[in-house]
Amino acid sequence: MKRMIPIMPVVLFLFFSCFITFSSAGNVTYDSRSLIIDGQRKLFISAAIHYPRSVPAMWPGLIQTAKGGGVNTIESYVFWNGHELSPGKYYFGGRFDLVKFVKLVQQAGMYMILRIGPFVAAEYNYGGVPVWLHYIPGTVFRNDTEPFKYHMQKFMTLIVNMMKKEKLFASQGGPIILAQVENEYGFYESFYGEGGKRYALWAAKMAVAQNIGVPWIMCQQFDTPDPVINTCNSFYCDQFTPHSPNMPKIWTENWPGWFKTFGAPDPHRPHEDVAFSVARFFQKGGSVHNYYMYHGGTNFGRTAGGPFITTSYDYDAPIDEYGLPRNPKWGHLEELHRAIMLCEHALLHGERVNLTLGHSLEADVYTDSSGACAAFLSNMDDKGDKTVVFRNVSYHLPAWSVSILPDCKNVVFNTAEVHSQSSKVEMIPEDLQPSESSPDKGLKWEVFKETAGIWGEADFVKSGFVDHINTTKDTTDYLWYTTSIIVNEDEEFLKKGSHPILEIDSSKGHALHAFVNQEFQGTASGNGTHPAFKFKNPISLKAGKNEIALLSMAVGLQNAGPFYEWWGAGPTNVTINGFNSGTLDLSTYNWTSKIGLQGEQLGLYKPDSSNNPNWVSTSEPPKDQPLTWYKAVVNQPSGDEPVGLDMLEMGKGLAWLNGEEIGRYWPRKSSVHGKCVQECDYRGKFNPDKCLTGCGEPTQRWYHVPRSWFKPSGNILVIFEEKGGDPTKIRFSRRKVSNTKI
Repeated sequence: MKRMIPIMPVVLFLFFSCFITFSSAGNVTYDSRSLIIDGQRKLFISAAIHYPRSVPAMWPGLIQTAKGGGVNTIESYVFWNGHELSPGKYYFGGRFDLVKFVKLVQQAGMYMILRIGPFVAAEYNYGGVPVWLHYIPGTVFRNDTEPFKYHMQKFMTLIVNMMKKEKLFASQGGPIILAQVENEYGFYESFYGEGGKRYALWAAKMAVAQNIGVPWIMCQQFDTPDPVINTCNSFYCDQFTPHSPNMPKIWTENWPGWFKTFGAPDPHRPHEDVAFSVARFFQKGGSVHNYYMYHGGTNFGRTAGGPFITTSYDYDAPIDEYGLPRNPKWGHLEELHRAIMLCEHALLHGERVNLTLGHSLEADVYTDSSGACAAFLSNMDDKGDKTVVFRNVSYHLPAWSVSILPDCKNVVFNTAEVHSQSSKVEMIPEDLQPSESSPDKGLKWEVFKETAGIWGEADFVKSGFVDHINTTKDTTDYLWYTTSIIVNEDEEFLKKGSHPILEIDSSKGHALHAFVNQEFQGTASGNGTHPAFKFKNPISLKAGKNEIALLSMAVGLQNAGPFYEWWGAGPTNVTINGFNSGTLDLSTYNWTSKIGLQGEQLGLYKPDSSNNPNWVSTSEPPKDQPLTWYKAVVNQPSGDEPVGLDMLEMGKGLAWLNGEEIGRYWPRKSSVHGKCVQECDYRGKFNPDKCLTGCGEPTQRWYHVPRSWFKPSGNILVIFEEKGGDPTKIRFSRRKVSNTKI
């Protein structure tokens, strides 16, 4: 058994007070041990919170909850495509008010890491790069091409100058202590050849020339030129070493969970393993650690990338999508952070000695001339608990754990021993209530039915299939392809009453709904691993003219990978089997196309669309009807808890509240044959498929609707349903969290 030694009173005092205040930022330099603020080495525990993935009303609470969790730094990307909507046209309002977000971090007395990029990946649409840039001739993303470099440098300079003007860099007394150029380029540089190497070098030099007075970082770029610091992104970075011996060890992305994709189970990362990875990083000399994500938030509107990334970007993070602490993860990591900060002086000023205590057992001991001493004892065996002797004292080490001893005697924290509260989460349903301004007591609906096929004037006619993304340029998720065929009366399937087989192949993806003579025939889609799909379904044809209409849908654009901007979408081959002559190949027919939906052009999602004559009032909205817009005027849900929109009984589509984009909904179920587990084993190396739940269940049922989007009454809820559902089953749900002791 472990011999218990009382923790000294001074250690207890430090343990409970180490995060009360923070020094304001100032001159930032670094050495091999850490960043140095105004001449003092410091440890940094950072929380990634992406400002566009929440709303301004949530920002203060998120920042304070992170600070309460023992975090002293906030990190965020800068999202280029949310700011530069077209060349030279900028937006910095609402969820994209970057200056406001950084100032809130400053007001909280915290530091800031600003990852300007401007490529971010981040499971964000197009990796955060504006779609319009792809269509400027001569552009190759993240390569030595002049158009990309010109626009990238122009935007980076805009952001840098904006931060300088507001005096937000630490060198000006602001909170920003680090800035990042590019992102994870080293993963793909080899695909880009010499042009890629030249670009990476150019990006680093361009960033340094900005002269912001704080260090620049470039993550996963191991040949980064001085003075740019390379950093690590991974589940484990304890063995990471910077490319230069005079640079500190920085972990820009420790993934405490993983993102979700429509149609896949829910990935989780146990809090014990997250804590293990963090403790190991600091044990091995790390000094700047960032959780990606600490609050994942929501991919509002059509901002999710992928394809097939869900609207929820919860990430199994310490603060959940709705802004509430996720326990025991949040509490367990809070205790870890406090334990690490008790070791700050020894970690940053002491000499490290590594001791082998047995197989898969080791100690790293930091001591300095003042007598400070801190030790980390590790058991890296993923199966068996062990007892070790350190400085003549026995210590029990659970499998896959680290014990932290801030005085080299007393264990104040072990990563596998959880003492924090556990959260019980309930989604409390609440029927949609008619607005008080409504003259009738019952909920009234308004409906608009889309045409299955071309509406208005066609945009163009082409032989074969145009690429979906190159055609829509991401102005909409939707693109119609229509053609017609003539069926002779002597076809055998007409005489026998049988059905020809419609087959649609897409080597590109993403999803598609098929219609024949205005009738819905079914859906096909890829998934986050394989976007391509095949559709095969019997159809009914009549003698004479028959119309084939295909609604192609993008479900988020590619966000990473070599030459990712060239990945397309849409059907590539269409045939009908069962004719007297054999198979009818429609792939080279003339296809008439229309970009987007009529309801989009009419602005039915806008709050001022109430008087739009296209809406038809009804007390009984149609059910299981594809291509249908629904609108209801509702009251705010009761209470003050966060709100989710329950779309379990709907099919697939988009949702808005008061003109604000809730996002894509799709309660697509994961396979019942997935590798889900009843209980997660935290021990051993983690991967996103290790700890799955929810097999056979909808990937996402509830869709976050921020409280600040509601008015007391008169809230306009608009739904576009693609394939059919029951709108009377739509509910608001209040997210209630209660904590209990483990």
